[in-house]
Amino acid sequence: MPPDVEARFDAALLARIEEAGINASAPPEQRWIDGWLVRFSPGKAKRARCIQAVAPGRGPVPDRLARCVSVYAAAGLRPCVRITPFSEPPGLDAMLAGLGWQRIDDTRVMVAQPMPEPLPPPAGFRLEPVDAGTFIGWIAAARCSSPAEEAAHAARLAASPVPYRALLVRDGSGNAVAGGQVATEGDVAGLYDVFSHEGQRGRGLASALCSALLDSARAAGASVAYLQVDAGNVAARRVYRRLGFVDAYAYHYRTPAGGIP
Repeated sequence: MPPDVEARFDAALLARIEEAGINASAPPEQRWIDGWLVRFSPGKAKRARCIQAVAPGRGPVPDRLARCVSVYAAAGLRPCVRITPFSEPPGLDAMLAGLGWQRIDDTRVMVAQPMPEPLPPPAGFRLEPVDAGTFIGWIAAARCSSPAEEAAHAARLAASPVPYRALLVRDGSGNAVAGGQVATEGDVAGLYDVFSHEGQRGRGLASALCSALLDSARAAGASVAYLQVDAGNVAARRVYRRLGFVDAYAYHYRTPAGGIP
């Protein structure tokens, strides 16, 4: 079992979840550099514009980093390395720290096994399945994404090797007040882009939304669920724990000093 992972879960299951998360965030803009999957989407999600250090590689890390940095320079993006318990080679985080790369975005991967049972939405609200275009437009507006970020999100979902399903929560006037997606790969389902408008939080909308998304994934054969959430997002983590999610492992990013990407 890699260090910094929750011992209650089988190591092979967590490796499978990590793989599923990488697959679910695949953008069109990516290439391999000596064992590292280098992603350079112009979108908002860092997981689609970072280095996924998934294999030890053959050459020295500084040489590999230099090749990766040139890719980001050409794309007009700040380089970022995602550091997980599965990152290769071992000691990569310490190497990057020694080079002056700063640590940002402490994140938790939470896992639910078994998955939660579906919960009805609160009275006066309804769940509506929507297509990718409708969902992307809504989430872009909700998060104040730029046109370039919205376009990158659309391109990533259009090219995704993993099928997504989206739901919106509408109030009695038909306004969409919450939404989210689930990506299902075999027996593993991941929650993505879960968002509720600030004035609607605390009503149970997120719980109903997430449980409904996972119920659709269960119908497609999934038996375990995961999600990725900012470690400091106390309110969201409370909702997820009520649904049966627990912390499984952590990850963060390293980026050159001098600014946050």
